[in-house]
Amino acid sequence: MSLTNRQLLLKTRPEGLVSLDNFDLRETPLPELAEGQALVRVLYISMDPTNRVWMSDIPQYMPPVAIGEVMRGIGIGRVVASKSKNYAEGDLVQGLVGWQDYALIDESKMGYWVKLPPKPPVALPTLLGACGFSGITAYYGLTEIAPVEAGETLVVSAAAGSVGSIAGQIGKLRGARVVGIAGGAEKCRHLVEDLGFDAAVDYKADDFKQKLVAATPDGVHVNFENVGGPVMRAVLSRMVNGGRVALCGLIANYASGGKSSDDYGVIIVKRLTVRGFLAFDYKHQAEAVKDLVGWVISGKIKAGETVAEGLENAPLVLNRLFDGSHTGKLVLKVADDG
Repeated sequence: MSLTNRQLLLKTRPEGLVSLDNFDLRETPLPELAEGQALVRVLYISMDPTNRVWMSDIPQYMPPVAIGEVMRGIGIGRVVASKSKNYAEGDLVQGLVGWQDYALIDESKMGYWVKLPPKPPVALPTLLGACGFSGITAYYGLTEIAPVEAGETLVVSAAAGSVGSIAGQIGKLRGARVVGIAGGAEKCRHLVEDLGFDAAVDYKADDFKQKLVAATPDGVHVNFENVGGPVMRAVLSRMVNGGRVALCGLIANYASGGKSSDDYGVIIVKRLTVRGFLAFDYKHQAEAVKDLVGWVISGKIKAGETVAEGLENAPLVLNRLFDGSHTGKLVLKVADDG
């Protein structure tokens, strides 16, 4: 076992896209375990738009990461040493691992950790994507926040991303006409030909608004919103009377220098109607995960991941969420399992 732990500590708060200069990469000695603690070797880290929010000193649903702290991040790891009665060496766990090689589980904070099956039915990156928080977010967004019904039109923004790609496929399972919004012809092709969306609209195209109108001849009954800004405003203009919006994210603002007060971020933070929501709101997620795993195994939902490598690359990998150079769930591989 390595005697040191590489950690990425937040040094300065980014303005715009994230830079390597915003972080210190430090090696620190691994701590001696106290009673009730377990040591986890981090295997995969989830790259999420909320990582960028956590770096900002703005009101949000969790405290901002403090300067000098290890960058917060959700991930999957394997217990390599334990003095906890709740975790044994070899256990596979998911939780707030942080941007580091090793994480500590303390029994006083067990609520941040979930024990996974020893032999998961799907690949580990999929447990962070389609069968993890991304899938859970899409699931509750379309079953509880803004339930979509058969025959209705659902529009999903950032539809080629980790949440949007699953939301669109769940919409199809519920019998809706699904229109995805994505950047570029290739992503739009992927949505229709590979994921089964009924139509896809390129928000980068000069005639985006006209194409959106053509793709939604009956208006929009449900908007699963991940982007905000001009894209959201265009979709809202197509909503039918009594339409519903599941406001999941505002990625257009996260790296642009905009703040939540400039747009609609307060709806997410304060859970206001339209309705803003967070996957963390749902404490009992077993039903969602069971359905999602079943759909993936049966082929009813196609899971896709873009896997990058190297802990030291985490800041630059995160930027791929904002430049569009990925599809599906973006995951950072930190170490091999075993």
